[in-house]
Amino acid sequence: MLKWALIFFVVSLIAGFFGFSGISAATATIARVLFGIALVIFLIFLVLALIAGNAVL
Repeated sequence: MLKWALIFFVVSLIAGFFGFSGISAATATIARVLFGIALVIFLIFLVLALIAGNAVL
């Protein structure tokens, strides 16, 4: 998911460089949403790993 967020971010930068502000804003929003989802999933897995680690001890 982070790979797709990075791809959309790069597309946003390139579109912004060439003056396509609408496309740039849309892809930046998509990249931001994908990064947020990836961060939430990471935090959920981190909490689950900590809980599982405490259960083993």
